[in-house]
This record gives sequence, structure tokens and C-alpha cells, in this order.
Amino acid sequence: MRYSISHKTTYEYNNLVSVSHHVIRLQPRTRSYQHNLKYQLDAEPLPARVDSHQDYFGNHLSFVAIEGPHRRLVVSSQCQVEVLTKPAVAPADSPPWETVRELCRGDAYNSAVEACEFAFPSPLIPVRPDFAQYAAPAFSAGRPFLEATIELMRRIHHDFKFDPAATTIATPLEQVFRERRGVCQDFAHLQIACLRALGLPARYVSGYLETVPPPGRPKLVGTDSSHAWIQIWCGAGEWIDLDPTNNLLPADRHITVAWGRDFADVSPLRGVLVGSGSHRLKVAVDVTPLGEPG
Repeated sequence: MRYSISHKTTYEYNNLVSVSHHVIRLQPRTRSYQHNLKYQLDAEPLPARVDSHQDYFGNHLSFVAIEGPHRRLVVSSQCQVEVLTKPAVAPADSPPWETVRELCRGDAYNSAVEACEFAFPSPLIPVRPDFAQYAAPAFSAGRPFLEATIELMRRIHHDFKFDPAATTIATPLEQVFRERRGVCQDFAHLQIACLRALGLPARYVSGYLETVPPPGRPKLVGTDSSHAWIQIWCGAGEWIDLDPTNNLLPADRHITVAWGRDFADVSPLRGVLVGSGSHRLKVAVDVTPLGEPG
């Protein structure tokens, strides 16, 4: 399936900002089943400097410098992406979870270092015994890693309520776990925390998800949003996507933009500025299917 994606972020400042510098991660990644066909990034006011490179995790990163007094900043991206349907994965064919854990320990670590760095705590995802206890019922001895992780995903989806008003970006994961509610970022962080508490590698993925309006109703413009899910490593360089918010293995409706240890590594837009006062933030996202390639 091909998609057209528009992402517009608007900051309205209460006072004049003289200089602002921003790091932007909005360009979709290229994967074996995902091809970035077109991408354009714009900012208003016009940047004095724009640089692009790959970050540590291979995500596309743009640095934008805005110089001169301004009360408003608008960052817009337009892209087209082709996402292929991934081959079905047989959960029972994945290696035992203990085998994956052992690959991230001791002498075997260097053979899987790319994956194993995602088995450790990160700034937004602590490793706690209660996370391991919550995950333990799914991880019986010798059980295939993917099979166990799918059961954990289903349990999180059942036990936790999706509630956009319950958390913010700054809400600690311990609070999410205690109150049993949050948004996609929280669901992803929680499942990763449970896996890492067992010594297993998992990483945070940001991107987009095509949404479908209720039957008989038109899709509203600007009401889509960024989405988050996870990937687990099953050995031999194979990363598998899981979406705990929706209790599914992504097929061709998830568009991958970036991945890292947690949200802090993949924030779509962050920056520093010279100025004072508060600001208002508005984000509008549209994911429009263009149909199958002809």
C-alpha cells in the first residue's frame, strides 16, 4: 500500500523568541518492506541553516536553526511511502526466550551487540522487579520468544485502558503501571520494560498508523497522529514489530519513522530557544492511502 503523509507542528509563543534550534525526526525509514518514495521538510520562518544526517540508530535527523525574532514556528513535512505486507511469522518457530536472553549475556554478547544494547534500562524505561513479575506468567520455561511476547502484548491490551487524558510525555512509567492507563507511548514503554526486566532486547518504534473512520462517516482532516509500538529481536538479525495498543502484529498499515531505546531517542521535534514565556502547541497529521502500486 502507498500512503501520503502530512505532519504539521505549530508553536505559538507568548513572547518573542530571538533564536531557536530544533532537531527533527519525521522522514520515514527505509526497510526491507518499506520504501520512502518522496520527502520534503519545510519551516516557517525560513531557517538560516538546515543540516541532515543519520543519528546513532540510523534514523534520518534534520537540524534546523531559526534566527531572528519570531512568535510562531511551523514545521511541516510531506512524504509518500510504500509499505509492503510482511510475510507471516510463525510464533512457535522463534527461539526459546531463554536462548535470546543468553545471547545478550557474557561471551555471546559481542555476536549480538546491535540487539543487546536494547536489553538495558534507558532514560524513560527503568528495569524493575515488578515489571518482571507482571511478565513472568507468559514466559514459561522453553517457550518461544515471539509466542510469549504476543501473550504479554494481549495481557497489556486487556489490563490497561487507552486514555489520552491520563498521561503526558513526562508521566513516569511507574505511574502508568500503577494506574493502568495511558496512550500508545505508555503501552510501548511498558511492554519494553517488562521484556528488559527479563533480560530480553526490545526497542521503541515511532511512526504513523492509517486510521479508519466509523462506517458512513468521512475521515476528518488533521485528526491522525503519530503512533508508537515495539520491536523484538528473535536472533539472526530478525526484528519483529508488535503493537500493544492495538493488540496486533503490524502488517501494511504501520509506517516506521524512527526507532531507539525509548521516546527520548525518537521525538519527532525537539529544540532549544532564546526567549521566555509559555507556548501553545498544535500538531496535525494526515495519513492518506493512495492504493496499491500500479
